[in-house]
Amino acid sequence: MNRKKKVVSTLKKKAKKANAKLAPSSNKPRYISKAEREKMALEAETAQQQESVQEEPSAEQDQAAAQ
Repeated sequence: MNRKKKVVSTLKKKAKKANAKLAPSSNKPRYISKAEREKMALEAETAQQQESVQEEPSAEQDQAAAQ
């Protein structure tokens, strides 16, 4: 009896772990450290500055072409 019970419980544990892996995770967002947030903000800021710098010369060229 004990051997059968042990085998059944072991199989149940394995099945439970497999189902837990397949189950959807919580809706909680992934943790982002303070350093990572600052890095992402800096990258976004530099990208935004580069876009504005790239737009300015084209606007000046358009004005020069219009004259």
